[in-house]
Amino acid sequence: MTWCLAHLIRILIGCIGEAAINGKEIPGCLPTPSVRLSAPFPEKRQRKANMTGPYPSESARTKAVFPLSSGLSRGGWSAQLVSNKDNVLTISISSPANAPIGWYTLSTQISSQGNDFVQKLGTFILLFNPWVQEDGVFMSNHAEREEYVQEDAGIIYVGSTNRIGMVGWNFGQFEEGILDICLSILDHSLNFRRDPATDVARRSDPKYVGRVLSAMVNGNDDNGVISGNWSGSYTGGRDPRNWNGSVEILKEWKRSGFRPVRYGQCWVFAGTLNTVLRSFGIPSRVVTNFNSAHDTDRNLSVDVYYDAYGRPMDKGSDSVWNFHVWNEGWFVRTDLGPSYGGWQVLDATPQERSQGVFQCGPASVTAVREGDVNLDFDMPFVFAEVNADRITWIHDARNNTQKQNSTDARSIGRYISTKAVGSNSRMDITEKYKYPEGSSQERQVFEKALGKLKPRMAFGATSARHLEREGREPSISGKFKVTGILEVGKEVNMALILKNLTSDMKTVTVNMTAWTIVYNGTLVHEVWKDSVTISLDPEEEIQHPVKITYAQYEKYLKADNMIRTTAVCQVSDEAEVVVERDIILDNPSLTLEVLDQARVQQPVNVQMLFSNPLDEPVKDCVLMVEGSGLLLGSLRIDVPTLRPKERSRVRFEILPTRSGTKQLLADFSCNKFPAIKAMLSIDVAE
Repeated sequence: MTWCLAHLIRILIGCIGEAAINGKEIPGCLPTPSVRLSAPFPEKRQRKANMTGPYPSESARTKAVFPLSSGLSRGGWSAQLVSNKDNVLTISISSPANAPIGWYTLSTQISSQGNDFVQKLGTFILLFNPWVQEDGVFMSNHAEREEYVQEDAGIIYVGSTNRIGMVGWNFGQFEEGILDICLSILDHSLNFRRDPATDVARRSDPKYVGRVLSAMVNGNDDNGVISGNWSGSYTGGRDPRNWNGSVEILKEWKRSGFRPVRYGQCWVFAGTLNTVLRSFGIPSRVVTNFNSAHDTDRNLSVDVYYDAYGRPMDKGSDSVWNFHVWNEGWFVRTDLGPSYGGWQVLDATPQERSQGVFQCGPASVTAVREGDVNLDFDMPFVFAEVNADRITWIHDARNNTQKQNSTDARSIGRYISTKAVGSNSRMDITEKYKYPEGSSQERQVFEKALGKLKPRMAFGATSARHLEREGREPSISGKFKVTGILEVGKEVNMALILKNLTSDMKTVTVNMTAWTIVYNGTLVHEVWKDSVTISLDPEEEIQHPVKITYAQYEKYLKADNMIRTTAVCQVSDEAEVVVERDIILDNPSLTLEVLDQARVQQPVNVQMLFSNPLDEPVKDCVLMVEGSGLLLGSLRIDVPTLRPKERSRVRFEILPTRSGTKQLLADFSCNKFPAIKAMLSIDVAE
C-alpha cells in the first residue's frame, strides 16, 4: 500500500492558496491531494478517518469518519473517488473550512466478508485558507494576500520620529522544516500542557491561535521561542540587532531542545511571530509605532521623571519607547461582531501579564480607534500605546517629592508604519488607530476610553489637565537642533535654542545631560553634562553649542546608536522647561553587489564592501548573510581585522533555489560597530 497525501500537502504549503487547504480547491499549481491504494479493495466498502491531537473526538471535531462517495460535500469532511485503475484508487479529500489546523492522521477502514480492517495511510497538515470566503481568515484582495501570506521577506521600521529607519527581515515561512517547528510551538504551549484535547479543538479559531502564539513566541512563562533582553548587555546570547530573520531563531529553538533563544527585542519577537502566522495561512504584517507608551496602571497616561540637573530618572514603571513593533493578523471576531473584524493587534513582546501570562491580543484595530477599551483582548494597554498622555515630572531629591511639569497629549503614537503592499516603501497607517491628533473626535474617543476604565475621571478630566497646564505658560521656549553630521566615530554637534517669549529680561539656569540609551528608554550611561546661566533680552533667541566627543560616548554606545540629550531650564519663580531630544548616529555603509545574473540552481557571486571610517583598527569582524530562496540556512564569514580607514572587499557565493525577486540580508559586526545592516533585492531567473 502506498500513499502520497503528506508529500503533496507539504508541496501545497509551499504554494499556499494555489491548492486545496481547509476546504476548497483553488486552480493552480497542484491538484487536490489524493491517496493512492495499490490493492484491489472494493471502494464502496471503504470509510476514511481523520484524527488530530492526542485525544481525537468527533464531538470536539478533532476526529471525523466519512464514507468514500461519488462527490465532495460542502461543510464537512468528505472523500471522492477520482479514479480506479490497475488496482490503484485515487481519492480526493475535502475538509470543512472550520476544521482545527495542524497535523492529521488519515486512515482507511475497509469492510470485507464481515471483517473490518483499519490501515493508517499517513499524515498531512491542514492550515487556514485566506482564499476561501468561508474561512475566518479570508482576505478578498489578491495583492494583499500575496503580500501578507506569500511574501517570505519584508521590512521592519525602527528609529525615532525624526529619523525613521528600516531593517530587512527574512520571514522564511516556506523554508525546509519551518512549518513543523511552528506547529510544535502550539504543542509546547501552557494551554496544550494543561488540557491538550480542548486546546487542539480550539485551533480552528484564528483568534485563539493568535493569542496562544503571542504568549509562546516569548519565553517568559512557557519555554517559548525567544528570551527578551533590554539591558544593553547580551553576554550568553546574541545581540538582538544581529538577527537577520526568523529561520535561524526557530531552528535554534528546536536544536536546543525547545529552550528560549537568547536574545530578542520587539522587532525580533514581531518578525518571528509574523513567520508563524503566515506559515499557518493567517494574513499578517509587522507594524511599528513610534513614541510608543508603556502604561502599566491603566490610567491612559505615562509618567516621565527628571531631576533638577536634567538627568532622566528610572523612576516608576511607565515608559515611552522610541519605537515599538507588534503584529497585525487578519481574521473575523465572532466574539465581538462583524464591525470589529479585519486587522487585529498581536504582540509577542513580553511587557505586561494578561490573564496571568505574558501575552497580548488580539485587539481589534477598529476597537482601538473607537476607544472600546472594554472589549477583549488587552484593549486598555494597546489603546494607551498609541493614545496615552505623556506627563513630565521634576523630582526634588532634597525632600523626595516631585511636581508635575507639563502634559503632552499629542506626542504618543506617531507615524504608525508598515511595509506597503508590493513595494519596499513605508505605509503610514496611523489613521487606522486613531483620529487626527488635536481633533475633537480624538479627544472624545480618549475621554470615552478613560470613562470606561476610570468612570470618576471621565468627562472633562483631560480638559482640566490641559487648563492646569495653560494656566502657567512658560516665559521661555527651548529645543535642541542638530548642527553637524550624526555618524558613529564623529563628534556630536548640537545647539540648545532658547527663546524669550516675553518683553522682559530673563535669566535662565540650564542643566544639561546626555545619556546613551536602549531604544525602549533604558538608560545605559551618562556621557556628558554641562550647566550654564544664560541672560535673554526681551524676545531674544540664542543658540548654546553642545559638543559630545567620540571618546566620551564610544564605550557606552549600544547597537541602537541612540543618545538622549536633556536640558532643564529654570527661570526664577517659574516652572522649569524640560527640553529633550533623542539622536541616532549613522553607521558606516555596508554595500552588497551581485556580480552575475542570478538563475535558479546556478551559483552566483555576491560582493560585500565596507570601509573602516575610524582612526583605529576594527577587529572581531563577522559577516552573517541569509535569504530565503538564495541560501540554505545562513552563511557566516570571518573578516580579517581592518586597519584605520581600510576598505574591505569580501566575495561569497549563493545558490538560488527559487525564481522571482528575493531579498538577501547581511549583518556586519565588529568590536566598534555591533550591527551594521544591508539588504539587496535580487531578481532570480528560471
